Amino acid sequence: MFKNHPKGLLLAALSNMGERFGYYIMNAVLLLFLCSKFGISDATAGVIYSVFYAGIYVLSLLGGLIADRTQNYKGTIQWGLLVMALGYILLSIPITATSGNTTWLLIFTCVALTFIAFGNGLFKGNLQAIVGQMYDNLEADAAKQGPEALNVAKSRRDSGFQIFYVFINIGGLLAPFVAPLLREWWLKANGFLYNANLPELCHKVIDGTIGDQTAKYAELSQSVMLDAAGTFDPAAYLQVFNQGVHFSFFASVAAMLISLFIFVYSKKLFPTPAKKTAAASVDYTPEEKQAMAKEIKQRMYALFAVLGIAIFFWFSFHQNGQSLSVFARDFVKTDKIAPEIWQAVNPFFVIVLTPIIMWLFAALARKGVSVSTPRKIAIGMAIAGMAYLFLAIYSFSVGYPSGTEFRALSENVVGGLKAGPWVLIVTYFFLTVAELFISPLGLSFVSKVAPKHMLGLCQGLWLGATALGNLLIWIGPVMYNAWPIWMCWTVFLSVCVISMGVMLGMVRWLERVTG
Repeated sequence: MFKNHPKGLLLAALSNMGERFGYYIMNAVLLLFLCSKFGISDATAGVIYSVFYAGIYVLSLLGGLIADRTQNYKGTIQWGLLVMALGYILLSIPITATSGNTTWLLIFTCVALTFIAFGNGLFKGNLQAIVGQMYDNLEADAAKQGPEALNVAKSRRDSGFQIFYVFINIGGLLAPFVAPLLREWWLKANGFLYNANLPELCHKVIDGTIGDQTAKYAELSQSVMLDAAGTFDPAAYLQVFNQGVHFSFFASVAAMLISLFIFVYSKKLFPTPAKKTAAASVDYTPEEKQAMAKEIKQRMYALFAVLGIAIFFWFSFHQNGQSLSVFARDFVKTDKIAPEIWQAVNPFFVIVLTPIIMWLFAALARKGVSVSTPRKIAIGMAIAGMAYLFLAIYSFSVGYPSGTEFRALSENVVGGLKAGPWVLIVTYFFLTVAELFISPLGLSFVSKVAPKHMLGLCQGLWLGATALGNLLIWIGPVMYNAWPIWMCWTVFLSVCVISMGVMLGMVRWLERVTG
C-alpha cells in the first residue's frame, strides 16, 4: 500500500490515527452524554455540539496561520497534542451534575471542549500540510527524471491522501466501542443495566416534569435493575451512567500521548512546508510577478468555490453525530448495541471501501479515463444525496412522526415500529462512499491548488469551510424533533442535489485551474 509513496506517510498516518482514536472516543458519545449528564434537550445539546465541532475547524485556520507565520509546523503540532490532552483530562473528572452545580459544571465542560478544539486546530491542518509537502517534494524529485515520471508522481497524491484517511478511520472504527463498553461495565458493577431512553426520564422525575410518562418510566426503571427487589433511584442511575463515560476519556488522554510519542520519534523524517528562506533567494521580473499574482488569484478562486461545496457536504454528513445519532437512539432497535457504536459503521466502510475505490480509479486511469478531483467531488455529493433519499423513502413508507412524538409513545407501540439495524448500515454505506469521494480528495485538491507559501493557511481554510458546515448541523435535531422525520431527511437530500449541480457547473473551470 505504501510502495512508491513518501517514507514519512506511514508515520504521519499513525500519529494521526492515535489522535483520531482519542477524539472519536469523545465525539461518539458527546451529544447523548450532554443530554444524559445535564438533562438538556437534544436541540440544546446539538447547539453545544455544533459550536464545538465548528470551533475545531475555525481554530484550524488559526493553527495554520500560526504555523505559516512561525514556520514551526512541527512544534505547533506537538503543542496541539498537549493542549488536547489537557482538555480530555478536564473532561474525565467525574463530577455529578446536581441542581446546585449544573450551570458552572456545564461551563466547565465547555471549557474542556474548548481546549480540545484549540489543540485540534493546532494539530489537524498542519499535519495535513506536512503530508501535502511530502508529495510536493516527491513531484519535484520526479520532475528531474522527466515528464512521464512527473505524471506518475502526481497520480499518487490522491491515493496518498486516501491512505492517510484510512488510518484516521482505523482510529474512528475502534473508538466508538470504548465509552459504551466502559459505561455498561460500570453500570453492571453498580447493579444496573443500560437503557438509552432512561436518562431523559430520570431527569424529568428529578425535575418533577415526568407528566404522563410515569408508566413508561416505571417500566424502564425496573427493567434496568439487576436486583429485582431493589428500589430504583434515578439520581444514582444518572451518576453511575455518566461516570462510566467520564472514565473513558482517560483512554483519550492515553491516545494523545501515544500520538505525541510517534510524532516526536519520527518528526525528523517530515518536511517543513514552504520554507520562506528558500523563496526569498529568487528574484522575479515585474511581468513574472504579475503572472504569479494572476495565477494565485485564480487558484484561490478555485479553492473558495470548492470550499463552498464542502460547507454543504459537512452540514449533511456530520449529522452522524447529531440527527442520525438520535435516530439510532429513538427509531432503531438498539437493545444489544448502544446507539453510539453505530458510528463505527462509517469508519469500517472507509477501511473496506477505500482500496476498492482506489483500484477503480487506477483501472480507469489505465484505460485512459481520468476522473478529475472536482468531478469526483460532484459524484460524492450525488452519492450523499442517495443516503438521504433512502432514509426519506423509508421513513415516509413506515409513517414515522417527529422524534418528540415518537418518544412519547408507549414502549409496546415503539417496539413494533422500530427499524432494524440494516437501515443504519445502508445509510452509512452511502454516506461513506460519498465521504471517500469528497473528504480525502478535498484535502488533495487543496494541496494541489494552494500557493506554496500558504499551505498551512489553505489547509486551514478547508477546515474552516468544514467549520461553517458544522456550525449548521444543530438544525438537524431541531427538524428531527419538529417535523415527520422524512421531511428532515428531504432537506438534506435537497442540499446534496443542489450542491452536486453547482459543482458540475464548475467542473471544467476547476479542471483548467488545477491543470
